[in-house]
Amino acid sequence: WNNDPVTDATGEAFYLRDEQTGHFWSPTPAPARGATPYVIRHGFGYTVFEHTENGIASELWVYVAMDAPVKFSVLKLRNVSGRPRRISATGYWEWVLADLRQKSLLHVQTEMDPKSGALLAQNPYNAEFAERIAFLDVHDATRTLTGDRQEFLGRCGRLSSPAALRRARLSGKVGAGLDPCGALQVTCELAESQEREVTFRLGGGRSGADVHAWIQRSRRPGASRGALEGVWEY
Repeated sequence: WNNDPVTDATGEAFYLRDEQTGHFWSPTPAPARGATPYVIRHGFGYTVFEHTENGIASELWVYVAMDAPVKFSVLKLRNVSGRPRRISATGYWEWVLADLRQKSLLHVQTEMDPKSGALLAQNPYNAEFAERIAFLDVHDATRTLTGDRQEFLGRCGRLSSPAALRRARLSGKVGAGLDPCGALQVTCELAESQEREVTFRLGGGRSGADVHAWIQRSRRPGASRGALEGVWEY
């Protein structure tokens, strides 16, 4: 979340990368727009971004569960290139955890949860929400992460061309005193015509136990589909 009505800057971005060539693009029109057209569909409580680039067809479904503080970004990939492919999917978020990011960025602390492997963020200096914990999660064995915005973007870097997408993986760097962000990256092997689904989850809780409960609940088989059906029924 970013409150800048002048530039309308985004604090969230997604990327796809061909692991053989290094070519990358976004499944959404920004920030790394692809060479082919996008189709965007809006419904009550959800949005779908459709795109085909470099032989990879993608659908990004974005919605928030009606009964949980969890936002789902479900990325569906299909290999239409006629040959096996190795593709990475990366999600990026800039933490605010206050009213203005410029005031809070030095106070946000990130860590990797040893129980779940999720990326956690907290602002203990926020007087009203000091105990609250935000989390980012993608349940995949190939997952790498970082909590360092400078690492991800690079010095004077831009979301349209982040430095992290010119490296093989994310470093795992987290902690206090960083320009904070949350980034998760997973790698998919796609045979010809094979489909794969990657689900990124952004959420929050009142305590560590609360966060663990939401993480485990949102990881259950069918959890993302159930949340979408709940949005449709509302």
